[in-house]
Amino acid sequence: MGSQREISQRDLRMRSKEILDAVERGDSFTVTREGHPIGELVPLLRRRHFVSRADFSRASQSAPMVDAAAFRADQDAAYDQALSDPYTR
Repeated sequence: MGSQREISQRDLRMRSKEILDAVERGDSFTVTREGHPIGELVPLLRRRHFVSRADFSRASQSAPMVDAAAFRADQDAAYDQALSDPYTR
Protein backbone atom coordinates (compact mmCIF):
# COMPACT_ATOMS: atom_id res chain seq x y z
CA MET A 1 0.00 0.00 0.00
CA GLY A 2 1.21 3.50 -0.73
CA SER A 3 2.22 6.00 1.92
CA GLN A 4 -0.51 7.94 3.71
CA ARG A 5 -0.76 11.59 2.70
CA GLU A 6 -2.76 14.44 4.21
CA ILE A 7 -5.40 16.19 2.14
CA SER A 8 -7.75 18.96 3.17
CA GLN A 9 -11.50 18.65 3.04
CA ARG A 10 -11.44 21.27 0.29
CA ASP A 11 -8.93 19.24 -1.77
CA LEU A 12 -11.13 16.17 -1.37
CA ARG A 13 -14.15 18.11 -2.59
CA MET A 14 -12.33 19.71 -5.53
CA ARG A 15 -10.26 16.66 -6.62
CA SER A 16 -12.48 13.76 -5.54
CA LYS A 17 -12.10 11.74 -8.76
CA GLU A 18 -8.32 12.01 -8.75
CA ILE A 19 -8.10 11.15 -5.04
CA LEU A 20 -10.54 8.21 -5.24
CA ASP A 21 -8.64 6.87 -8.26
CA ALA A 22 -5.49 6.96 -6.11
CA VAL A 23 -7.30 5.14 -3.27
CA GLU A 24 -8.39 2.50 -5.78
CA ARG A 25 -4.72 2.04 -6.75
CA GLY A 26 -3.82 1.47 -3.07
CA ASP A 27 -2.97 4.95 -1.74
CA SER A 28 -4.28 6.12 1.65
CA PHE A 29 -5.12 9.64 2.75
CA THR A 30 -5.78 11.42 6.03
CA VAL A 31 -8.49 14.03 5.53
CA THR A 32 -8.05 17.24 7.51
CA ARG A 33 -10.35 20.14 8.34
CA GLU A 34 -8.69 23.36 9.45
CA GLY A 35 -5.45 21.42 9.90
CA HIS A 36 -6.95 18.77 12.20
CA PRO A 37 -7.27 15.14 11.07
CA ILE A 38 -10.94 14.09 10.80
CA GLY A 39 -10.83 10.81 8.89
CA GLU A 40 -9.00 8.43 6.64
CA LEU A 41 -9.55 7.23 3.10
CA VAL A 42 -8.12 3.74 2.74
CA PRO A 43 -8.62 1.09 0.07
CA LEU A 44 -10.94 -1.80 0.87
CA LEU A 45 -9.43 -5.22 1.25
CA ARG A 46 -10.17 -7.33 -1.79
CA ARG A 47 -11.39 -10.83 -1.12
CA ARG A 48 -10.57 -13.69 -3.41
CA HIS A 49 -13.71 -14.93 -5.17
CA PHE A 50 -12.30 -17.96 -6.96
CA VAL A 51 -11.26 -21.08 -5.08
CA SER A 52 -9.34 -23.58 -7.13
CA ARG A 53 -10.38 -27.23 -7.19
CA ALA A 54 -7.09 -28.17 -5.51
CA ASP A 55 -7.64 -25.65 -2.67
CA PHE A 56 -11.20 -26.85 -2.16
CA SER A 57 -10.10 -30.48 -2.12
CA ARG A 58 -7.33 -29.75 0.39
CA ALA A 59 -9.72 -27.87 2.70
CA SER A 60 -12.38 -30.58 2.40
CA GLN A 61 -9.97 -33.29 3.53
CA SER A 62 -9.57 -31.69 6.96
CA ALA A 63 -13.26 -30.78 7.39
CA PRO A 64 -15.16 -32.78 10.01
CA MET A 65 -17.84 -35.26 8.93
CA VAL A 66 -21.38 -33.97 9.40
CA ASP A 67 -23.95 -36.28 10.99
CA ALA A 68 -27.14 -35.24 9.18
CA ALA A 69 -29.47 -36.61 11.89
CA ALA A 70 -27.60 -34.80 14.67
CA PHE A 71 -27.52 -31.60 12.62
CA ARG A 72 -31.29 -31.79 12.06
CA ALA A 73 -31.88 -32.45 15.78
CA ASP A 74 -29.80 -29.39 16.68
CA GLN A 75 -31.79 -27.26 14.22
CA ASP A 76 -35.12 -28.55 15.54
CA ALA A 77 -34.08 -27.83 19.13
CA ALA A 78 -32.99 -24.27 18.28
CA TYR A 79 -36.08 -23.33 16.29
CA ASP A 80 -39.58 -22.88 17.69
CA GLN A 81 -41.60 -25.42 15.71
CA ALA A 82 -45.01 -24.11 16.79
CA LEU A 83 -46.94 -22.15 14.23
CA SER A 84 -48.17 -18.85 15.58
CA ASP A 85 -49.64 -15.64 14.29
CA PRO A 86 -46.97 -12.91 14.65
CA TYR A 87 -49.71 -10.26 14.81
CA THR A 88 -51.53 -11.78 17.79
CA ARG A 89 -51.18 -9.69 20.92
